[in-house]
Amino acid sequence: MFNSNLGNIDRIGRILLGAAMLIAFTVFAPAAFAWLFLLGLLPMASGLLGTCPIYAQLNHSTSEID
Repeated sequence: MFNSNLGNIDRIGRILLGAAMLIAFTVFAPAAFAWLFLLGLLPMASGLLGTCPIYAQLNHSTSEID
């Protein structure tokens, strides 16, 4: 379906970043800016899927297997 263009370190970093943002959303939920932490779903999804649409448009890959 999608070509993998993320290496293992990139994937792990995106998953951890997304998880941290979602945890921050639950901690800061009453704040006015808390909805911004829901954007953590984007790096988490790209890390779990192993593909980044922006990297695909730029023909960039951090994957070890090309």
